[in-house]
Amino acid sequence: MARRFAICITGASGSVYGYRLVKELSSAEGIEAYCVATKSGIMVMKQELGLGIKDLEKLCKVYDDHNFMAPIASGSFRLDGAVIAPCSMKTLSAIATSYEETLAARVGSIALKEKWPLILLTRESPLSQIHLKNMLAVSRAGGTIMPPLPPLYYKIDSMDKLVDITVGRIMTMLGVENKLHREWGGLG
Repeated sequence: MARRFAICITGASGSVYGYRLVKELSSAEGIEAYCVATKSGIMVMKQELGLGIKDLEKLCKVYDDHNFMAPIASGSFRLDGAVIAPCSMKTLSAIATSYEETLAARVGSIALKEKWPLILLTRESPLSQIHLKNMLAVSRAGGTIMPPLPPLYYKIDSMDKLVDITVGRIMTMLGVENKLHREWGGLG
């Protein structure tokens, strides 16, 4: 049976992370990728990448953010993990409080209750105490908060390579082999 992952792209800046993750997982052998793109997420992706919903649909099955009949809206549809990339503070708040008004928030809540890996690439700066409280709540419930802060010690010369390092690290955390993640080997 193929391993199944859900990727949710919300309305925060950084849609490149979600798109690249969908692209990598969709091309990996033995992986089924499912995507949720919020209305704001689609708008930001169009602004930042010049891409739309049709570009995602070429890669994997995409569900509307209000489609609660989607298989991924139920814990009985086993996922091997869920990633919200980027994760807006609105979606973070919804997951932290179990406010499941959207499919993206529902996927996050299901991952927590089923104890599946959940990784949130939170995007906001500076962070308020409310943001931090919500991050702590999700972390205590079993989620991983992973602001996309790439390591600068590799002296990477392009934005694409910085994104790839973060996407590779997510894939490694999900147990998916990839060539994007670079392990630390020292600088000398």
